[in-house]
Amino acid sequence: MTSPSSDGSGAHPYRIDTSKPHPARMYDYFLGGKDNYPVDREAAEQFIKVAPEVRAGVRANRHFMHRAVRHVVAEGGVRQILDVGTGLPTEPNVHQIAHAIAPETRVVYVDNDPIVSSHSMALMDRADTSVVLADLRDPRAVLDHPEVRRAIDFGRPVAVLLVAVVHFLAAGDDPYAVVATLRDALPAGSYLVLSHATGDVHDDHREDAAAVYNAATASLNLRTHAEVLDFFGDFTLVDPGLVKVTDWRPEQPAPRGTPPIGIYGGVARKDA
Repeated sequence: MTSPSSDGSGAHPYRIDTSKPHPARMYDYFLGGKDNYPVDREAAEQFIKVAPEVRAGVRANRHFMHRAVRHVVAEGGVRQILDVGTGLPTEPNVHQIAHAIAPETRVVYVDNDPIVSSHSMALMDRADTSVVLADLRDPRAVLDHPEVRRAIDFGRPVAVLLVAVVHFLAAGDDPYAVVATLRDALPAGSYLVLSHATGDVHDDHREDAAAVYNAATASLNLRTHAEVLDFFGDFTLVDPGLVKVTDWRPEQPAPRGTPPIGIYGGVARKDA
């Protein structure tokens, strides 16, 4: 993630910065992707040395996202999805999962990395799927973006996805206000899907793991279960609540030898 401009205009100095690791490109490397640079690969390898469970963790996080999207579309009846901090495209993508259930679902991807934006746009050939270059740290700019306003009807239920992105907001970014701004824009019947890294599971190397991101474009800010829970505000968590992503409605047992995953995930609904 990059920082919003300081002039209050909502404009962002979006450019491809290959001098520092970017969380989206490191995530791509963890998943085995090729859309990354040497600086990203070097930082990712440092992280793997400190937290060797990370590759299993990012896969588990993706699978949580798949199950959560299927839930909000199939059981929640949502036909609009705003995926903020989407990262580099990895199949199946959110729109593919949603369209397999309800082809009319509209999906808007939001990220602040121009590489993510350009790669995503190259893969999109549907009128009901959009890509927006914007920054989560400026949630009003996300909500007021012309393409978001064109594609999303905020008078009808929307699912906002914040999957493995809020932990890149530091305390100085006022993360709870950022997420609250997004929640408050949603009508009743909407959903918040959120996953977040924690140090609760691997306390022995939490500081070393977070330190790897000190040289990146965004810091890694691990939070406790209670701190992550606060992001859902007054939304009602669906069963099983806020749990490790591997424990959120698993469709099959975790493979033998899978390490404990330090990522919480939850899905919550905005009631009337």
